[in-house]
Amino acid sequence: MDTGQNISIIESALRRDRVIVLLGLACIAALAWAYTVHEAWVMNNMDIETCMGLSARSWGLTDLFLLFLMWTVMMAAMMIPSVSPVVLLYARYVRTKGCGGGVISLTGLFALGYLASWTGFSLIAALAQWGLHEAALISPMMVSTSPVLGGAILVAAGVFQWTPLKHACLSQCRTPIGFLMTEWREGAGGACVMGLRHGTYCVGCCWLLMAVLFVTGVMNILWVALIAAFVLVEKLAPSGEWAARTAGVLLAGYGLWMIGQKLVS
Repeated sequence: MDTGQNISIIESALRRDRVIVLLGLACIAALAWAYTVHEAWVMNNMDIETCMGLSARSWGLTDLFLLFLMWTVMMAAMMIPSVSPVVLLYARYVRTKGCGGGVISLTGLFALGYLASWTGFSLIAALAQWGLHEAALISPMMVSTSPVLGGAILVAAGVFQWTPLKHACLSQCRTPIGFLMTEWREGAGGACVMGLRHGTYCVGCCWLLMAVLFVTGVMNILWVALIAAFVLVEKLAPSGEWAARTAGVLLAGYGLWMIGQKLVS
């Protein structure tokens, strides 16, 4: 077999891998968005008595589990679009390096490792929401009832956009080639670890943006979509870092305005 035939076979395999991986990611994202939209619809169409009942009683472990499930699926819906280029690049590296274990299975493990990071964040977010409910600081519609708390979250999210930690994590997300070259690990375990490490950078980059949902409404599907779109811009657009800093100014400014309004009222 000559060199030209070898190149043709590799290119054909790369195209097939790309289609399979894209279809897999699209299916997961579509299911996650369908669940998130459904939960938001249920929340918005809840009758007043059920709503007040949820607000008045203490939440148990079942409630905590449902919150955790909601956050986990919502994070998958929001983050899969922006991580798709990295997953595709990983699959291409596995194919061209000729790694054992299968391109699709290793790529699936990489994606699972990535989502595991966001699952850990979802547990913390669910616990935080549980605590806010017990402290009567969040409404049945999952919106902060305290302008000072809401303003403080926005200020913190805005300031974080300018910190070295944010810049370091965002740089890892914006330069996946550098990440793959420096963090490469062989085998199934390596794929999981790489996915987990990339997901950790991603959580480090976006966790306070997700906390903004406590101000806008955890199940406000418009803000869920807007924040997911903004994360996409931050990571992929040529001017993503400046978009991050600009958003930081806007978030901090609006947060200070909220706190000021409360203090003078």
